Amino acid sequence: MKSLNLDWRFVLVRPRNPLNIGAAARAMANFGFREMVVVAPYSPVWQETRSALGAEEIVTSARAVESLVEAIGDASMVVGTTAGSRRNLDRDLIPLPDFPAWLRQRKAAGRVAVLFGSEKTGLSNEHLSYCHTLVRIPTVVDCSSMNLGQAVAVCAYELARAGLVPTRPLRLTVHLSDPASAQSLDHLFDRAAHVLDQVGYLKPKSRRATLLKLRRLMLDLELTNHDARILGGILAQIEWKIGQG
Repeated sequence: MKSLNLDWRFVLVRPRNPLNIGAAARAMANFGFREMVVVAPYSPVWQETRSALGAEEIVTSARAVESLVEAIGDASMVVGTTAGSRRNLDRDLIPLPDFPAWLRQRKAAGRVAVLFGSEKTGLSNEHLSYCHTLVRIPTVVDCSSMNLGQAVAVCAYELARAGLVPTRPLRLTVHLSDPASAQSLDHLFDRAAHVLDQVGYLKPKSRRATLLKLRRLMLDLELTNHDARILGGILAQIEWKIGQG
């Protein structure tokens, strides 16, 4: 079976326990993953997280960013992890053991960002709206949520077991046929939202829910760089025309 050439990034969203961050870094090192990004960490906790045995390089090179968009901007695919027990997800969850086959079926390529939520609340619906798909570790119903470090370890193990740890550098050339990055999609989303505001489509009471559905729709379209450029140009022309009016 042909191996996928993927560049993995593990993203911890608002972690609050330094031991969990250290455990996540150690698990990544155990299975050959190297890149960690931490979104909006609690500052005192982040300062403490410098003693993950065997994973010092991962922790010291990890980036701390203020927003999720900063963490996933250059990713061609964003994957959310969730137990699904406290969210109205409006889509199916992929069991973690089936995830490698799903990636191969889609012929995934480039950088993949895997999101893990905070210990207390997990990923919010807004965080999940940035995800191309959602993955669930098949735990029992009576105890569905997992410790952050353990969740990272289980995911890293399954990906490594499936032979998805990168073994060679990725090509750096960006092609028009490549999947549009999360940053490109976010710019396109902002422009679309602006146009919809200008024409009065977005209503105050339903605006937030409508925009979440719009972001989901954009992900489901699986836009390429070429697609994003065309749609961006169309929206720019609409904006110009509205301004002229």
